[in-house]
Formats: sequence, structure tokens, C-alpha cells
Amino acid sequence: MKVMMTKSLAASLILLSMLAAGSAPVAAQQSTALGNHNTNAPVNVDADRIEVQDRADRAVFSGNVVATQADLTLNAARVTLAYANTSGIQIKRIDASGGVTVRSPSETAQGAYAIYDLSSRLITMLGGVTLTRGESHVTGARLVIDLDSGRAVMDGGSARGTTTTSGGRVTGTFTVPPRTN
Repeated sequence: MKVMMTKSLAASLILLSMLAAGSAPVAAQQSTALGNHNTNAPVNVDADRIEVQDRADRAVFSGNVVATQADLTLNAARVTLAYANTSGIQIKRIDASGGVTVRSPSETAQGAYAIYDLSSRLITMLGGVTLTRGESHVTGARLVIDLDSGRAVMDGGSARGTTTTSGGRVTGTFTVPPRTN
């Protein structure tokens, strides 16, 4: 089934620009690189099963779901597309669950859940999120990417909810260039 989407499925990580420490949620701000992604490209969805819930304006894909748009790929066990059924199907929101992975040519984001709100142009990934670029990676509980501003924030967790194995903090490992003498 082909579905047209006018906005990007996911964003990609470039560099960690700040780690903030504290007792409340810990956040790392990052920038994203979306300049070359074709948001007008069609979205192709492949799955073992689809259930169309037309009265609810949604389609549920399950079993080895692969959604692609240009050079971005989302893999998950289950994906729900909420849409407006006006003059054709216009996607409003994408919810993914079950080992979600979003890949671009240079970065990978992994988590338990992902929500992409096309109206606000926000992508939120939850549940043990890891962002990887090459040998560098950042880990936290929640990642929010604003596609308009290019700002991404990783939270380490809060006292009320999701925490990571690192005790509610954002952690990162980054490569450094080799030193020449």
C-alpha cells in the first residue's frame, strides 16, 4: 500500500551540543540535518498485515513493518497511521511501537515507541532511546525532534516516569580525532 505524506518520517542526529545536569529530567540538545531529505516523496509501507479502520480514520500495520520515504526508513512491530479522509488520504499522525528503529544514511535512532505529529512537525521517541552516528551515541528516555527549528532534545527521565539504566540521566560516548604529533 502506498501512502503519500507531505512531511518527513524522522530526523537525524548530527552532534551533541550540550549536556545539562540536574535532579529533574536531564536534557541534551542536539541539531538535526533535514536539509536534503525529500519530504514530498511518497511513503511506502510494507507489513505482514493491515487493518483499515475507516470510521476511525486510521490504518494499523502489524508484523515486520517497514515504512520508507526517500532515504529514511522506519522499522517497527506495529504502526498506526491516523489520517484525514477528505480529498484522498492525508496522514496526520504516525504512531510506531515494538522495537522502533529510524534510519537515515548517516544516523540511527532506536526506542520502544515513536510518535510523529505531522501538524506540529514533532517526532517523539520514548523508552530507552539511543541515537547513533558512526561510533558515537547518546542514550536517554525520550527524544523530541522539532522539524521546523531543527532542535532535538534528549531527556534522561523524570521522577514520575521513564528512566534509563543510567539513573535518569542522558549519557553519551563520542569519538575524537586521533592526535598527530
